[in-house]
Amino acid sequence: MLVKWMRCTVVDRVGFERAQRKWAGLLGEPGFRAQGGGWSRTRPNVVHLFSFWESRAFYDSFMARSHDRLAAAQSGAVQDTRSLLFQYRFDVKMGFEPRFTDADLLRVAHCRVHKERAEHFALMQEKVWNPAMAGSPGMLRGVFAEAEPESEFLVLSMWDSAAERAKYRTERVERLALRAQTGADVAAIAGDVIDMEPGWTV
Repeated sequence: MLVKWMRCTVVDRVGFERAQRKWAGLLGEPGFRAQGGGWSRTRPNVVHLFSFWESRAFYDSFMARSHDRLAAAQSGAVQDTRSLLFQYRFDVKMGFEPRFTDADLLRVAHCRVHKERAEHFALMQEKVWNPAMAGSPGMLRGVFAEAEPESEFLVLSMWDSAAERAKYRTERVERLALRAQTGADVAAIAGDVIDMEPGWTV
């Protein structure tokens, strides 16, 4: 499964919201699974969107045929658009499905990892971070994905409320990071917390 992460800054909210509805056209695309996203809690006017495709081949076919027609509606409404592609590696909590309808909140972490530490980082995600996140109340499901060959990883988790996610906080995260030797693995990490916009879910 292919995961696409798009981040952009919205300069015309009304135009963007209107254009966002046009992405319902994705439903007829071969290999398309789901798309959803919302507004950043920490950066004004920043939007994050995530889409899931059965394979890179289906995604490439869509990009060649239909993408520009759907994206044209957003012309002038956004700037600083950045898209990254990741290949699914494993679930963060068992039974991952690319489904957004029951989530109120998304949490994304983007990790650039030292190449020689990439497999250790993935192992620690599986053995240390995943059980901790899976055991957190309010955490619905998540996905761990990799962008090759850059040794970049995406951890996307879905939560049923901000209040529940707040319980998974600093003190516990610091303890887990020590256990997982995250400091030795990671060259750079960026993340965000996203309030879901149900009207954007396809």
